[in-house]
Amino acid sequence: MFDLKPFNIGPIRIDLPLVLAPLAGYSDQPFRMLCRSLGAPYCATEMLLDKSLLHNEKLRRRLVQLCDDDHPLAGQLHGNQPHEMAAAAVELAKMGLDAIDLNFACPVRKAISRRRGGHLMRDPDLAIALTQAVIDAVDLPVTIKLRKSFEEEYGPDDMWRILDGAFDAGAAAACVHARSVRLMYSGPADWGLLAEIKRRYPERVIIGSGDVRNAEAAVRMLSETGVDAALAARGALGNPWLFRQLRDLAESRQPFQPSLAEQADTMRRHFDHAVAIYGAKKGPRIMRKFGIRYARMHPHPKAVRMAFVAVKTPHQWHDVLDCHYTD
Repeated sequence: MFDLKPFNIGPIRIDLPLVLAPLAGYSDQPFRMLCRSLGAPYCATEMLLDKSLLHNEKLRRRLVQLCDDDHPLAGQLHGNQPHEMAAAAVELAKMGLDAIDLNFACPVRKAISRRRGGHLMRDPDLAIALTQAVIDAVDLPVTIKLRKSFEEEYGPDDMWRILDGAFDAGAAAACVHARSVRLMYSGPADWGLLAEIKRRYPERVIIGSGDVRNAEAAVRMLSETGVDAALAARGALGNPWLFRQLRDLAESRQPFQPSLAEQADTMRRHFDHAVAIYGAKKGPRIMRKFGIRYARMHPHPKAVRMAFVAVKTPHQWHDVLDCHYTD
C-alpha cells in the first residue's frame, strides 16, 4: 500500500497528489470533466494568451468554458507584459476560477519566438516580475510552471532564481518539468532535480512533471523525489483512467483496466459532451485527436487510429466504436 498524501494550493485542499496538466489543444471542458468523473481532483484550463482574454467577454467565455462542477480549476496564462498578465488574471478571477497558473515552460517555437512560455526560462527577471504583478492583482493562489533550464547545457541556475523570486513574491506552488525547454519531451526527465528542489524547499508545494506515463510512474515519482504531487500530462491522453488507477495502487488493488466496452462507454460520454459544447460539425473534428490517443489502448491500435482519423460526423464516430469496441 502506498500512502497518497493530500496537499494544498493556497486554501484549496486536494486529496489526490496527481493533477491534470494544462494541455494545449486537449484540456478543454469535456476532457476535464471526463477526468474528474474518473478521479482527477484538480485541473487547469488550456494555456491562455493574456491578450486574448482581454479582447472581449464573448471570446473569454469561449476560451475558458466554465461549468459549476468544474472546480477547483486553475486558469493557465502566458504572456510577457506584467500589466497584461495581471489584467488577464483579474478577468479570470471575475469569471470564478480558483487559481492562476503562469506558464514559463511551453517549448513550442511560436511561444518562444514571441517571448512567452519557455522563453522566460532565459529571462528570470521578467518571469519574477510577471509573477509579482499577478500576485498583486488577484486574491487567488498563484502558481508557476517552469522547466529545468532553457538550454540543457546551461544548468538550472535560472530555474533556481525564478523559484526563489516567485516564492518570495508569494507563489502558492511551483510545477517543474524536469527537462530543458530545448529538449521539449525527448530523453528521460531529470527526477533527481525534482528531489533536489523538494529538499531545498521542504515547506513549499512542488509538483513534478515529466515521464508520468502511467499510475506506476506517478507512484515512483512521488516516492523517489518527495514532491507533493505529480502532473498527469501526456499520460492522461488516451488513458483518463490514470487517476482511478493511482487510487487502486494506493489501496493495494490491481490498477483498473477498462474492457473494450467500458472504453467505448467512456468515449461516447466524452464525445457527447464535446458535441454539446462545439456542435455536431466542429465536435467530431476536435474529437479525432482524442480518438487517436484512445486507440493506443486497443489491441489493434493502428487500425483503430486510422478509423478515427477518417471521422467527420457523429454517426462515423459511433460507427468506429460499434465496429472496434465490442468485447
